[in-house]
Amino acid sequence: MNASDLYALGERFNQNRTLLCFNGPISRSLIEEIGNALKNYLNVEHARPAEAMDVFSVYIEMIQNIRQYAAQNGDTDACATVVIGRRDESRYVVSAGNLVRIEDGNALVARVQELAALDKAAYKAQLHKPRAQGVASGAGLGLIDIARRSGAPMEASLTPAAGEGTAFFSLSAVI
Repeated sequence: MNASDLYALGERFNQNRTLLCFNGPISRSLIEEIGNALKNYLNVEHARPAEAMDVFSVYIEMIQNIRQYAAQNGDTDACATVVIGRRDESRYVVSAGNLVRIEDGNALVARVQELAALDKAAYKAQLHKPRAQGVASGAGLGLIDIARRSGAPMEASLTPAAGEGTAFFSLSAVI
């Protein structure tokens, strides 16, 4: 990337009020480092403690979901794109995405749309539903928790990727 491209990227980040952005392979230590940077930024911004906790929790849940998906699919190099920004003076936007199998992505988008139609009481009821033992709860409790913490319905999209049978799944939550 040349200097003018970097300048243009920085300008786009400023226009979109991007606070933190990462793209590439993720590890436990990197998740922790990004989390620490996020906590520090929220502290400098004087975010209310509850708001900071929600932003941090949503970031952690999204990135852990990506790592878990990669592990379940035998991908040792879990890669993600994570962007955290400001929508306005009182709202943050946490977005994350990764490559998924198209059928998995379609199911995730449908689940996010289903959750977008629920209210806070319905989220609580979903959290208390009994779970089958020994069955993975993909797109389950973590998404419900993100939806519950969000101040607006979550948004999800699926963009076809170059790899055969894959697409890029993106999830955004407004806190």
